[in-house]
Amino acid sequence: MADEMKSAYDRAMERIKSLEDPSKEEVLTWKYVPEGQRLAVRFLKEEFNLATELGKFKDEERRYVAKGAEEVLLRNIVLPIHDIAKKNNKRAMDAVKAIKKDKTAVENVFTKMRRVFDHYTGEGEQQRKQAYEMLKQDFQAKLQQAMRQQGIPPGTKINIEGQPQFQEEWHLTLSQMDAQYNQLLDEYKQEITNLR
Repeated sequence: MADEMKSAYDRAMERIKSLEDPSKEEVLTWKYVPEGQRLAVRFLKEEFNLATELGKFKDEERRYVAKGAEEVLLRNIVLPIHDIAKKNNKRAMDAVKAIKKDKTAVENVFTKMRRVFDHYTGEGEQQRKQAYEMLKQDFQAKLQQAMRQQGIPPGTKINIEGQPQFQEEWHLTLSQMDAQYNQLLDEYKQEITNLR
């Protein structure tokens, strides 16, 4: 058994020795992408000029720091479900635009994102309200039928919206509706990632 363990250990050590040293790019990525991520998180919480902070890094390092910052900023661009999300979106979008070189191309993608946001808060809001009312009516009809079958007198008041099953069904419906918007946002975020 000890010989088997030793040979397994020896094999593992041989594999480790056969691994190549990391490339310079890998080392820079490991070191500076997380630095950029931390900087972006701090930027989203505090007021400071992100471009100035990025300027403190050498050219070679800056690319990796900017990549890490961009990842965090793009993850923080979300559907405008409330005013705080709208404010954070604008802040993150402005910062991404400041980081990227091709500002015109970035602005073109952001214009498409803003259309998604406008649709979400306009027509999408109406669609969500209609879906909510339809779900509420459907749930109420099913609940009344179940009450009749159990002999509960008609007219008994039950808070439909407070029922856990209703809430669960509504969250499922809402996430399905939002998935279409999120898919578009993800595609636009990928477009931005691919830009210089």
